[in-house]
Amino acid sequence: MTKSFSIICAIITTFIWGTAFIAQDTGMDNIGPLTFNAARFWVGFITILPIAIFFEKKKIISEIHKNKPKFFKYLCIMGVSLFLGTSLQQASLQFTNVANAAFFTIFYVPLVPVLLFFIYSQKVHWSIWPSIGLCIYGVYLLSNFSDSEIMKGDALVILCSLFWALHIIFAGKFMEIFDIPVFYAALQGFLVATLSTITAYTFEEIIISNILLESSSIIYAGVLSGGVAFTLQMFAQKNIEEAPAAIIYSLEGVFAVIAAWIILDQLLDINNIIGCILILIAVIFSQLAPGTKKLVNN
Repeated sequence: MTKSFSIICAIITTFIWGTAFIAQDTGMDNIGPLTFNAARFWVGFITILPIAIFFEKKKIISEIHKNKPKFFKYLCIMGVSLFLGTSLQQASLQFTNVANAAFFTIFYVPLVPVLLFFIYSQKVHWSIWPSIGLCIYGVYLLSNFSDSEIMKGDALVILCSLFWALHIIFAGKFMEIFDIPVFYAALQGFLVATLSTITAYTFEEIIISNILLESSSIIYAGVLSGGVAFTLQMFAQKNIEEAPAAIIYSLEGVFAVIAAWIILDQLLDINNIIGCILILIAVIFSQLAPGTKKLVNN
């Protein structure tokens, strides 16, 4: 698997996440965030599992036996991180606006290299830091955050970014050892769906008829975001380090704004356009700069 293929997977993943943001926001008109989360990840699990069995059936057992303790350790950490990240993100949309959510979610970008250093003593290429700066300022302009007020849901979004960062880090570490990305994405979806169902029954009223009213949003967010995107994320992080991957994922905000422009007829102002350009520059710089020194040395 080449780095170019991994970058393509990362961009497609980010596109799906960005466009699914609208479905996540509109899909809670009749149900709670935990119920929505449970429904979309069950749909994602059901979508991905047959594909995993078809393509990876012969190597599932052998891959798990490579390092069984680490396999289940990563599954638990990533599953719980994804559950907490998606649940907090869904809940925050009830208490904050899209601009604030878009801005504070991006905090996972600087958190990834910081956590890498503290957890693994892993340093990143110097180009990551200016890329992060461009990325955050780009999202600031993109989300029109300067016109927003700090809201009580923003704390949930900031906390959510911590769990997104952990998920990105351990996705990379998993793919360094194992080669069953589709089956792993299915297991991860099953774990998130199970945890979401348990908490939804505990804290929310689950009404099947209300869930069916949100079926279009659930199917879109489930099949594409909860299923396809998180599977492609595993392929993406096979050849892309965690910190540069996080910067690519920041394109989610760009795709979300473009989707809102096309689907919801929301206008783009000059700040939005400049924000998109800055994020694109950050993504390109983070991918090209580390290879410049190698070319010079050769």
